[in-house]
Amino acid sequence: MSAIGAKVRPLLVAIVGSGPSGFYACEALLKSELAVKVNMIERLPVPYGLVRSGVAPDHPKLKQAIQVYARIAESPDFRLLANVNVGKDLSVAELSETHDAVIFANGAESDRKLGIPGEDLDGSHTATEFVGWYNGHPDYRERKFDLTSETAVIIGQGNVAADVARILAKSIDELKHTDIAEHALDALAESKIREIYVVGRRGPAQVKFTPKELREFENLELCHAQIDPKEMLLNPESESELEDKGNSSQRKIYQQLSKLAEIDNVDKARICHFTFLKSPQKLIGTDHLEKVVFEHNQLSGEALRQSARGTGETFELNTALLFRSIGYRGVAMPGLPFDEKNGLIPNKDGRIYENGSALPGLYVTGWIKRGPTGIIGTNRADSVATIQSLLDDLQTLDCGTEKSGADGVCKLLQTRNVRYVSFNEWEKIDQSEIDRGKPKDKPREKYTYIDEMLDLLG
Repeated sequence: MSAIGAKVRPLLVAIVGSGPSGFYACEALLKSELAVKVNMIERLPVPYGLVRSGVAPDHPKLKQAIQVYARIAESPDFRLLANVNVGKDLSVAELSETHDAVIFANGAESDRKLGIPGEDLDGSHTATEFVGWYNGHPDYRERKFDLTSETAVIIGQGNVAADVARILAKSIDELKHTDIAEHALDALAESKIREIYVVGRRGPAQVKFTPKELREFENLELCHAQIDPKEMLLNPESESELEDKGNSSQRKIYQQLSKLAEIDNVDKARICHFTFLKSPQKLIGTDHLEKVVFEHNQLSGEALRQSARGTGETFELNTALLFRSIGYRGVAMPGLPFDEKNGLIPNKDGRIYENGSALPGLYVTGWIKRGPTGIIGTNRADSVATIQSLLDDLQTLDCGTEKSGADGVCKLLQTRNVRYVSFNEWEKIDQSEIDRGKPKDKPREKYTYIDEMLDLLG
């Protein structure tokens, strides 16, 4: 039998997930010196993961990575099988039987919990729900958010929290020419929100925004940012952090926050408060969220290792709408080990491990490998590292038996009446969305129901 990776016996790899990490893994495989066939399995009928459904609609430049992924998909050695749910429509074992290796790039689909009383009250939501809702993700199409509340609270101080705050703060005129979902635009047009609180448990020297995200709050049409200058005062350890040569990015963020704190009161309809050193202790309400109890914090520990400790002093904030944005979390995949504590598939260098041993032919990349860190481009190096582990393992993979690859998978799906979607069919959906957006001067009007997408394809 020919060596695996030869033209007559290409390496057959399945990649589960079509977001950045999945496409960068595909790119690394196709650039290797081996003959490779890559079959990408995606749960939704549409590819690109969080670049399509997680990037804010008013940040179109961040979506330009899609052009790179589309070029990767042009390879004759690439095949997309979308609208296929691994763990339901196909098992991990079946993918292993039909492929030489399987790479899981299915991301972090859930959110970390606050772990406080009342967290599950109506009116308390994850940021993921809201982001998916305004981006037209089918999983969140039917979510309802009480925008009649005059106050919204966002727990967390990273870029996702900034996205949620900015979408709530912007006027409809600022949003209507983006690719925001039509149902979200209609609901936001009726919003009664006047005050937005973006709350962090640590201080202004430790927030995880980027300067660019913060600068956008300087010139919003209806909203001005507000920071109490007293909250910008730092303890000696935080001052030391900002003076650290390796912490220049955090220093720029602090400078941008200081600039926002210097802005005089502006006569605009909405205010976005950035406030620090506060942690939610419980959510109060009968059938629906009515108020949040916060505790004031103080920082303790040495520079760059400070943690927030409660002071015992509390206060209440009335609100009917709260979003937690404290980090994404992976979910378990049937047929694979899972680290419940960290929300990851246990691995070493991208090789999936169970009970201290690597599972042959099974790999992981992206957020489900390392946790929800970094930006879109961070996934490229991460995926390249996983592919290197796979290539190093070629001699140990079970390649003696003939594998059926995509043909075998398609036969299984057909017997189960699973309507899978090819990349060419996705391009029809893509073009239709673009055409739907043109009369509204939008880059696209997304389909938000899976049935709509499949009906379009016939």
